[in-house]
Amino acid sequence: MSGQFIISESLPEDQSEIDHLLDLSFGIGRRTKTSYRLREGNRPVGGLSLVIRDHRLGIAGAISFWPLRIGAKGAAALLLGPLAVHPERQNLGIGLALMREGLARAKAMGHRLAILVGDEPYYARVGFKKLPEDLLIMPGPYDPGRLLYLEIMPGALEGVSGLVLPPHRFDAVAHHHLTTSFREASGNPVPAAGRGNLRASAAFAVPHGADGEEEGGEA
Repeated sequence: MSGQFIISESLPEDQSEIDHLLDLSFGIGRRTKTSYRLREGNRPVGGLSLVIRDHRLGIAGAISFWPLRIGAKGAAALLLGPLAVHPERQNLGIGLALMREGLARAKAMGHRLAILVGDEPYYARVGFKKLPEDLLIMPGPYDPGRLLYLEIMPGALEGVSGLVLPPHRFDAVAHHHLTTSFREASGNPVPAAGRGNLRASAAFAVPHGADGEEEGGEA
């Protein structure tokens, strides 16, 4: 429970209702946004998919967090979102309550860093700030001015930079470059398309074209 709201973990049977809430809040075009490239083939972190229920509307608010890997070292981070609040229940503090509870649980689990693409004035209420320019690379188009971070643990951003990927795509890119490095070391020719590094591999990481950016939170 958080203040006046009862917050609980979402259940598998809630997914269709959550999807409806997301479509209602952001439209079906939300799936083309770059942040969704970080969710494709990925799974939300257990214990961090939370909902607030309403006796009349059903699920009135929902939030989830997703695992990420950043840069050549694969630094661990969380992607916050999507965060959705039913249009009839906005401006009541539901989104803020979900973020505070989710981040508190993430900290208790030992997570250190969270990022998102969204409106700074809204997310600043729980401590998010704009990332330094060019520090991270997203796997698709986005507005750098809306790429935000929160150090759940102090100092978590230190030394973190590079391409942001879901874990399974990080593993694929890392394997690709490990194979390339081995071939170079063994004297075998490497196609030009196979050269490069994790920081410059955004095109390799995206399964198909993507445009737009992550939605903002509850206003």
